[in-house]
Amino acid sequence: MAAEVRWLCFVALIAFDICLVLASAPFKRFEYKYSFKPPYLAQKDGTVPFWEYGGNAIASAENVRIAPSLRSQKGAIWTKAKTNFDWWEVDVLFRVTGRGRIGADGLAFWYTETKGAYDGPVFGSSDKWVGLGIFFDSFDNDNKHNNPYIMAIVNDGTKEFDHQNDGTTQLLAGCLRDFRNKPFPTRARIEYYMNTLTVLFHSGMTNNEQDMEVCLRVDNVVLPKTGHFGLSAATGGLADDHDVLHFLTSSLHPPGQAPTAAPAAPRVSEEEQRKLSQEYADYQRKLDMQKEEYRREHPEAAGRPQDPDADPDVWFESDSQRELRQIFTGQSQMFESLRELSRKLDEVVGRQERALSLLGQLGTGGPAPQQLGGAPGQVQVGDTIRRHEVDAILNNQNTILSTARELRTFIMEVHSRADAILQAQGKGTGQGAGAAFDLHTLAGELRDGLNALKRDAAAQRTGGPPAGGCPDPPSCVPPTVFLIAVVVQLVIILGYSMYRDSREAQAKKFY
Repeated sequence: MAAEVRWLCFVALIAFDICLVLASAPFKRFEYKYSFKPPYLAQKDGTVPFWEYGGNAIASAENVRIAPSLRSQKGAIWTKAKTNFDWWEVDVLFRVTGRGRIGADGLAFWYTETKGAYDGPVFGSSDKWVGLGIFFDSFDNDNKHNNPYIMAIVNDGTKEFDHQNDGTTQLLAGCLRDFRNKPFPTRARIEYYMNTLTVLFHSGMTNNEQDMEVCLRVDNVVLPKTGHFGLSAATGGLADDHDVLHFLTSSLHPPGQAPTAAPAAPRVSEEEQRKLSQEYADYQRKLDMQKEEYRREHPEAAGRPQDPDADPDVWFESDSQRELRQIFTGQSQMFESLRELSRKLDEVVGRQERALSLLGQLGTGGPAPQQLGGAPGQVQVGDTIRRHEVDAILNNQNTILSTARELRTFIMEVHSRADAILQAQGKGTGQGAGAAFDLHTLAGELRDGLNALKRDAAAQRTGGPPAGGCPDPPSCVPPTVFLIAVVVQLVIILGYSMYRDSREAQAKKFY
């Protein structure tokens, strides 16, 4: 019974959290003046409505190529007007493709107080900006092997971008994601709502638009109230094509604070309404008369299926078709609602885990979370560890453990092989000593023979008998035969040495 009560309480708590999340969902409105998408993205004169681009950027009917795959290229595109809303969400669909294994330099998303340059030093735009920059960095300047990398940096106009360290000393948060040469376009969804910056990323490995994962989430981010949206890109010694397929902006409004509606159209007076109704009735009557006249003149066309009056089912849907269409539409909406509910549930679970970690720290007497201002006792949730950080730590620990196991296995294998080599050498000590003794004996005999040959040659030049004499003349060996024998022995010794070295080298390959 207690277990059932606990389960009911847990379900009720989850349902309550879901209701709170759904109730706090902001109202979203599409802003066409801050967006572009195909087809007919660029006009016939090459301009993009409500946008302006420069540098090496190229606009076409299907996409905007911010920077082409040529060396030292820079380009950017910016909105003409500033925003008139506080909170927003931007969906960017882009491709970064290149022939090399490593690309450069990267793509940047901007939300700044003023428009940047079109050939600046920071991914093709200006340095010391005021606002937000989200960089998709594809080149490893600091040689830490941590690229491609996605990072968010907020600047107040006084800081210069740290190129040597790839901005790692200035970033708010980031994630290591590969966005180059993917089978499908990659996507980034950037949301700024209630001073919370969230970046969702789609890797481009599938064609499902809903397969997005959280790249970063930062609280207490203060950006300018109004600003310009922009995209920029740059290449260096290496080059990639940086193509943006669409840039969709939506304004976010808190619940109960719907956006200001457009001014209502002027009301039509009753006299004008009667006049317009009379004109419509006259037009309808004339149209019916023309139809009747056409049927009298063309009786053979009266029964054709293309005539709406002859066969209304061809032109209008039946009740069953309408019902099936409504059922299909309702099921599609239910499916989308369930998908959105699943995403919200994941967010709720993440927040509960952070809250439980805080409670665990306070309960165990651990260090209290730091306070960054505000009332005393107010816990700063933004300083706690995130779920993806915990997963990253666990993955790193598992990697370290597996690497340690592999090193231990390798060391044990090397140790066992070394013992086997030492044992084999111990067993073959007699054979090795015999071979070495034979080599030393042969070398000594060869040296003695050469010395005797020198003495005999010297004695013959002086006309005296050879040193030591010849006890029996027929038994003396001529010098030519002796030299030939010496050469043959040298060849045999060298051949044996080379054969033994090759056998030892082959034996070492197995260890």
